[in-house]
Amino acid sequence: MTAAALLAGLAGICAAAAIVELLGAQRVAGARRGGVPRRGRLASWTVLAARVARRAGVRSPPADLRARLAAAGAPLGLTPADVMALKAAAALGGMLLAATVLGALPGRLGIVALLCAPAAGFLAPDVVLARRTRARASRMSHELADVLDLLRVAIQAGLPVGRALAEVGRRCNGLLAGELRAAATRLGLGATRDEALAELVERCPVEGVATLAAAIVRADRHGAPLAPALEAIVAEARAEQARRMRDDAARAAPKIQLVVALVLVPAVMLLIAAVLAQALG
Repeated sequence: MTAAALLAGLAGICAAAAIVELLGAQRVAGARRGGVPRRGRLASWTVLAARVARRAGVRSPPADLRARLAAAGAPLGLTPADVMALKAAAALGGMLLAATVLGALPGRLGIVALLCAPAAGFLAPDVVLARRTRARASRMSHELADVLDLLRVAIQAGLPVGRALAEVGRRCNGLLAGELRAAATRLGLGATRDEALAELVERCPVEGVATLAAAIVRADRHGAPLAPALEAIVAEARAEQARRMRDDAARAAPKIQLVVALVLVPAVMLLIAAVLAQALG
C-alpha cells in the first residue's frame, strides 16, 4: 500500500466521521426543539451506510423483509430498501476486509475468508433482525397477560375497542402497551380496524396478539362479547408464563451445580489445605 492510498483512505474515514458528527449535531438541535432524540454513534454510522448504499442503486428487497422488519420494531427507522442497501454495504465491507488480510492468512485460508466474508456481511443484518425480534417477543410475552387483563377490564367497563386500546397503552409501560397505543393512534387518524390490527400483529411477534386481533374481528363480525375471549387469552398467557418459569428453573439447576462444582468446592478445598499446611508447619 502506497502512502497516497493510505492518505486517501484516512481522508475518506475523516470525511465520513465528519458527516456522522454533523448528523449528530443536527439531531441534538432537533431534540432541543422537541424533535427526535439523538441516536448513538453506531446507529448514525448504520443509517449513513444504508443511505449511501441505497443511493448507489441497491433495490428489490425480498417479500418477507417488510414483515421481519416490522416484527423487529423497524430499528433506526430503516425501510426494507435501506436494509437491502445495508446488506450490500456489509457484503462489500466484508470483501474489502478479507482482501486486506488475504496475504496474512496461511495457506488457502485467505481464499476461504475472501469467499465467506461477503456472505457473512450480507447475512449479518438478518441475524440482527432475528435477534431483535426474539428479544421483543420475549419482552412482550412477559407483558401479555397483564396488558390483556387490563384491556379486558376496560372492555367490561363499556369502552369501545379503540378507546380501550388507547387507555391501556396510556396507563401501562412496556413494548406491548406502546404497540397498543400506536394502534389506537392509527385508528384515530382514520385507518380501518383491519389495517390497524394487521399492523399490530406484524409488529408484535407473539401468538397472543394474533389471537387478540382475531377475537376483535370475530366480535365485530358476529357481535360476540369480547371480554370472555380476552379472559381465555389471559388464562392461556399466564399458563404459558408459568410453564416458561418452570423451564427456566429446570435449566438453572445444572448451571448452579456447575458453579458449585467448579468454584465453591475448589475454594473450600483450598481453605482446608491452607489450614492443614499451617498446622503441619
